[in-house]
Amino acid sequence: MGKLRGTARNRRVTWGGISAGLLLAAGCASGSAVVARSTTSAVSASTSTVALPGVTTSTAGATTTVSVVPTTTTTTTAAEPAQAGATRLRMRTGPFTVASGQNAIEFAPSMPQPTQSGWIVRMAPNLERADGSVPPVDVIHLHHGVWLNASRQDATSGLPERFLAAGEEKTITSFPAGFGYRYERTDRWVLSYMLHNLFPTTEQLWITYDLDLIPDGAPQAAGIVPVHPVWMDVQNGSAYPVFDVLKASGTAGRYTYPDNDPAYPRTGGRNEWVVARPGVLIGTAVHLHPGGLYGDLQLRRAGRTALLFRSEAHYFEPAGAVSWDVAMTATLASWRVAVKAGDVLRVSVTYDSARASWYESMGIMVAWMADAGTGADPFTTNVNVPGQLTHGHLAENDHHGGEPAGLPDARTAATVPAPDRITIDDFTYAVGDTSEGNHPIPQLRQGQPVLFDNLEASRAKGIWHTVTACKLPCNGATGIASPLADADVPFDSGELGTGGPPTANRTTWAIPSALTPGTYAYFCRIHPFMRGAFQVTAP
Repeated sequence: MGKLRGTARNRRVTWGGISAGLLLAAGCASGSAVVARSTTSAVSASTSTVALPGVTTSTAGATTTVSVVPTTTTTTTAAEPAQAGATRLRMRTGPFTVASGQNAIEFAPSMPQPTQSGWIVRMAPNLERADGSVPPVDVIHLHHGVWLNASRQDATSGLPERFLAAGEEKTITSFPAGFGYRYERTDRWVLSYMLHNLFPTTEQLWITYDLDLIPDGAPQAAGIVPVHPVWMDVQNGSAYPVFDVLKASGTAGRYTYPDNDPAYPRTGGRNEWVVARPGVLIGTAVHLHPGGLYGDLQLRRAGRTALLFRSEAHYFEPAGAVSWDVAMTATLASWRVAVKAGDVLRVSVTYDSARASWYESMGIMVAWMADAGTGADPFTTNVNVPGQLTHGHLAENDHHGGEPAGLPDARTAATVPAPDRITIDDFTYAVGDTSEGNHPIPQLRQGQPVLFDNLEASRAKGIWHTVTACKLPCNGATGIASPLADADVPFDSGELGTGGPPTANRTTWAIPSALTPGTYAYFCRIHPFMRGAFQVTAP
């Protein structure tokens, strides 16, 4: 890392390693600091469509048309063919200049849209470089993107309609034949996005979203049943809809939120929504972060509760449930559930708490509802049947990390008396940094006040860092599965910065006074190549 860091002097870096999820939408409504960081300059007028195998190509009003699919494939499984009558459009917005280590939540107030009215039946978001390749997730990735239709009202909030969301797991939304999301040429879409650059380099990237559109006038458009999104979120409407899962919390190595949070209301919480009118649910899947195992969508009626669907995380990751190398199960094309006005939909999510702590976790489960049609009664029919994965392993997740990297072992490091203040600057912990070279680590007495201070937080766009405990020696190579917040004694500073989510709204953090004597390793979960350690002695 020394050579890489040396090229980054005086550059701004942030990553924001865990999640801002859909806070974008809450930011739109609340006028929070997230909105203050929004930008219109990041979006170029240049857009393009790309012809994909086996489907029709359309320019969709783009200024550039690419006639072939990019040579770098992102999945080991072939893309499903488009439905009969559908045109697959490769919408491409950018370039976005992603500064070294960037973690900013930004908004694009305009973006490419189809030029024809019709029915959207499939949506698949992604991120790519100028040559069409998808960047490795451990280098730079799309932490989140949320597409909002400003021409419509959201079903579960006072926001614009949130109709598409992408986390780095890149779940594909695909409707059963005969159903579609109505699109009008006059609709106005906006995009909230968070691009994470884990390293001190600058890149230009494009956000893509493949849309399968059955245009009006196509024979297959006749009789399509319209569906609308029902946005279910364990923290729906929150300015920052996240929660923490600490190692060993919950029961038997599993933590279910909000059920295992004693402060969360048992009923009437943000994770519930009262159905406004009768209809039929036709599909859903969960959005989780690394460590997540599954999400449950339940229905409560007259004192009874039925499980509608458990969306499970399938990890391709060799180390298990610890990285973005994952795909979620979505409902089968035959899944139909009838709901009544007054029914209560409820979402919960379960994480693995045996292996590590998971900070700023999420649980979002968008259900799609039709106002017409027939569906099963969940109290007389078992509708919770296993789903299907929306994609296979993605090649951008190939570097898992953890292999020897030549970093020092803090347990054998020399020590120096701890200062009262340890600054963080240029991606380095001033005392005790172990990410390059064999430097001494600070030694402090139990209870001695020592403060970490992020000097980079005040720079333009902010450079946010964390001090997050990891299991010794915590010196393996950085990858999508390494390092982890897996220390037996967890601690975490939050994202040291100001200006609203996802920061902790402070730039300093004190080492916990209750830490028992021993050596402690930590890393920055925003820039995981940053490592450090300190030693605590008896008072």
